[in-house]
Amino acid sequence: MQERHTGACLCGVVSFRVDGPMREVVFCHCGQCRRQSGLYYASTNAAEADLTVEGAQDITWYRSSETAHRGFCRHCGSALFWKYDGSDHISIQAGSLDQPSRLTPGYHIFCADKGDFYGIDDGLPQYAKGKAGLATNSS
Repeated sequence: MQERHTGACLCGVVSFRVDGPMREVVFCHCGQCRRQSGLYYASTNAAEADLTVEGAQDITWYRSSETAHRGFCRHCGSALFWKYDGSDHISIQAGSLDQPSRLTPGYHIFCADKGDFYGIDDGLPQYAKGKAGLATNSS
């Protein structure tokens, strides 16, 4: 049986389905993720070919760096996607997924940039910057 995951933005205008496997959840503490989310990102990812989006015309894409862009609902502002240029995978914000997600936590990245008002004490691996091999297919 093929994996299937569904999710949506806060207002429901954008919804999506992933028919295929998704990576474990990666927690990104970089300054961009903190500024967009107010804390840190918890993201999974999937092959872009496995993603079907309803309401795609209501996604605004923001070029957040020279190598990636972020997709969010233009109505409610929900952060939904992160896409590294040239990758065939797309990161999906884990909080946008319908429950149960059946995903597992993986590790923390860009811990050197984390906010000074919280700790990371869940026992997962922590990386000061990114993790080797991660940049081409996730965030």
